[in-house]
Amino acid sequence: MNKGGYKDLIAWKKAMELVAAVYDATDVFPPHEMYGLVSQLRRAAVSVPSNIAEGKSHYSNRDFVRFLRHSRGSLAEIETQVLIAEHRNIFDARKSRTIEPATG
Repeated sequence: MNKGGYKDLIAWKKAMELVAAVYDATDVFPPHEMYGLVSQLRRAAVSVPSNIAEGKSHYSNRDFVRFLRHSRGSLAEIETQVLIAEHRNIFDARKSRTIEPATG
């Protein structure tokens, strides 16, 4: 199962791009959100490629799929937190679309 490394996976590469986008977007959040939405968004974003990498490093497809499901859950967290940021007028909807993951 463990053919090739996790760095070869398109999903991992896209997830790394998502992390960069989340960090860039949250740099402009107000300081009072540093330990709120900023922290939550960044942790959820970092967990996406981390889980992909960890799952790929296991020796069975079943384990890999389990970790991919964890990554998908983190994507749903990010989507929810982006919607909260929009509703709180922390940043505009047009910009937030750059970090909204496709969970479907």
